[in-house]
Amino acid sequence: MHGMASRTALRIEIAPRTIVWALIAAGLVWAAFRLSTVLVVVTVALVLVGTLDPVVAWLERHGLKRGRALILIFVALSAVVAAVLLLTVPPLVMQLLDMLQHAPERRTSILHWLDERNGGEPIAHAIRAVPVDDLVTRAGDTLLGYSSRILMLVGYSISTLFLAIYLLADPVRSKGLLYALVPRAHHLKLARILLELKRIVGGYMRGQLITSVAIGMFVFIVLTAFGVRDALALALFAALTDIIPFVGGYVASTPAVISVSGSGAGALAVVALLMILYQEFESRILVPRVYGRVLRLPPAIVIVALLVGGTLLGILGALLALPIAAGLQMIIRELHVELPGEPPADDATRAHEEQAEQVYEQLAEGARAADAGAIATELVENTEPEPQPKP
Repeated sequence: MHGMASRTALRIEIAPRTIVWALIAAGLVWAAFRLSTVLVVVTVALVLVGTLDPVVAWLERHGLKRGRALILIFVALSAVVAAVLLLTVPPLVMQLLDMLQHAPERRTSILHWLDERNGGEPIAHAIRAVPVDDLVTRAGDTLLGYSSRILMLVGYSISTLFLAIYLLADPVRSKGLLYALVPRAHHLKLARILLELKRIVGGYMRGQLITSVAIGMFVFIVLTAFGVRDALALALFAALTDIIPFVGGYVASTPAVISVSGSGAGALAVVALLMILYQEFESRILVPRVYGRVLRLPPAIVIVALLVGGTLLGILGALLALPIAAGLQMIIRELHVELPGEPPADDATRAHEEQAEQVYEQLAEGARAADAGAIATELVENTEPEPQPKP
């Protein structure tokens, strides 16, 4: 009909292949949420493998068989853990009991000190509102409520440990399963990714060791100067809790500050100030220098990764956030996915990779997946230069 606007129909077609991939992606996301505990166990086990594998390899180079090297390492680690627990747990428990027992007296002393200072009235009012008499009962109920979670955590820890032992005992077969799932055209990329992940985990654990030793020595020196009897135990506790991002330093500082409360408010204030200053030094100077060169993560990515990890999985997620973020960044880089602000791979790098792939195809022709994986790993280790960290 004349004058009537023509109608246009918008037709949207979705290919069956796209629907299948969308369903697969949704299924993988659902499975990841359902199997989150298993994924955490596997991730922690892989972190242990990346941490201990260089030590096992060093012992093998010095004539010790792999099985005996594993036994020696885990016996030594068990002895260290047992010694740390024996040195830290009894003094901390005694300190907690002593704090609960003398809490009313110390609160009265602190309130008297605050009442004599200008501006101390709001703090004194807040301290008076704390139900000190119910602290023992509430602490006992809290520990009882967490007992089942602690037993579950112990069970998962044992499973993680045995999985790490299995992966370390037979690394060729363990990697062989992974190489069997990946097409041979991508074996060298997989070998580079695994090698880089090993370097990332090793660097991250070395960084954790450096920061823990640093705060442990600092706490020991400060508490020894104030004549604290259990200075070594509190220093070990500080070294252990310092690995927790964001709150680890404050958890480490609390027992140290409480331990000098018997020496007066002046000593308590000095130790609290020293711990705060050390936290600033660690977060602004030590941590960027230790982790920045190894993980090569911008500060903004570090903060976001810690927040995401802590939100999703709590303390464990925050602990694993940095190596996982660095690993994802490295995998994206190895797959030549160009990120905003990142320079593209140059022609020389691509030519080198193509030449290595041709050599690998000749060496691994007809080999089993496990043997092909070993060839790819050796080829990458012998031809790839050690990555230089960014200044």
